[in-house]
Parts: sequence; structure tokens; C-alpha cells
Amino acid sequence: MEKLEALKMSSMRRTNILDRPLSKGKSEVSQSIVALLFSEIVQYCQSKVYTVPELQNRLHEMGQDVGTRVIDLYFMRERSSKRETKLTQMLLFVKTTVWKNLFGKEAEKLEHANDDERTYYIIEKQPLVNTYISVPKDKGTLNCANFTAGIVEAVLTHCGFPCKVTAHWHKGTTYMIKFEDFVIARDKQLEEK
Repeated sequence: MEKLEALKMSSMRRTNILDRPLSKGKSEVSQSIVALLFSEIVQYCQSKVYTVPELQNRLHEMGQDVGTRVIDLYFMRERSSKRETKLTQMLLFVKTTVWKNLFGKEAEKLEHANDDERTYYIIEKQPLVNTYISVPKDKGTLNCANFTAGIVEAVLTHCGFPCKVTAHWHKGTTYMIKFEDFVIARDKQLEEK
């Protein structure tokens, strides 16, 4: 009888999960779970559209929703981190920190376009989102990395660097980031100071 009362008392002292602070928790998630969840996202999007470009746009939009939440969660947890104001530092933040938090590794390369000062490339040889997706022959141009492109676009835009990000098949998968003109002008002003 005493054990039963002790059990009741201990359960009453427990706090509600909503009252607990955000903890970092386990930092790794099983790749098979991620693959299953992402394949369900692709199937859901595919059921709502008729063409490959529409499917890629839908994946991009869903990625933007995720990107918005990712950057909010990052700054909630890492209160000591500072907000980047320079373009190059922000791109390095995405290439390293954001990529590690999402995929467990850094992106392979970050490059600047030779012919356009507004364009940057993040190159990833084997994106996780394309690893477990088999593309049918009738949808041969489908690149599911548009989901990741949406995440990157949302992260950069919500950090004060508005841009458009697209995913292309080149050297694996290349994310082409095209910034607004005023972002480049602002970055040049910051470099002069």
C-alpha cells in the first residue's frame, strides 16, 4: 500500500512535457526514418500535382516552411550565437552549422560565380534527400533537392539576406543562390567600414 502511495506522489511531482525547457536532446536521427518521412512527403506532393516543375515547386515550398522553423529553433537554443551581418559569413554559417544540424555533415563546397556577383553555389555530391528516392523515367528531370533549396532560401531570407535558391544537377547537386541587389550593395558598404 505504501508503495502505491509513493508512486502516486512521484507521478504528481512530474512536470508536464510542455512545461520543460527546450533541451538539445538526441542529436542524431536514424537515416531510415528520415528517408521514410521524406519519401512520404514526396508522395504526398506528387499526389497534388501533375508535372515535374509543379512537384519541385511544392517541395521547395515545404522546404521553406522547414527552413523558417529550423532557423527559429537554432536561435532559440543557441542564445549566445551572434547574428551574421556579412554575406560571406552567413553563407559559411549555412554551409557548416545549418548543414550539420540538418544532415550531420557539412556541404562539400561553397563557390562564388565568376560572371555574376549576386550568385553563389553550394555544392553537395550526394544529398541525403536524393539518396533514397528512385526517380521514374517519366519524371527524369526531378530533383528532390529542391526541398533543401527551400530550406536554404528560408534560412537566408529570414536572416536578412533575401534570395532565390534553386537546385540543379551539376557536380552532384548544386544549389544556386541568387541574392537581391541591395544585399550585395549592403555587403560592400560593410566591407568599406
